[in-house]
Amino acid sequence: MADIAFRANAEDERIIRKALREGEQPSDVLRRALRLLQRDMWYERMFAGDLPGIELPDER
Repeated sequence: MADIAFRANAEDERIIRKALREGEQPSDVLRRALRLLQRDMWYERMFAGDLPGIELPDER
């Protein structure tokens, strides 16, 4: 796996600190954020009709 560098600015650090859960590291927050972004991208594709095999209710 490739290393990815991320240099948080002051606002990024504030958001990360606010999102930290007990026992988490900043990398855990970023990992959760990436999963949410992945889910958001999936929903966008689904509702744009780009996912094969998925029928929207009005397409039946």
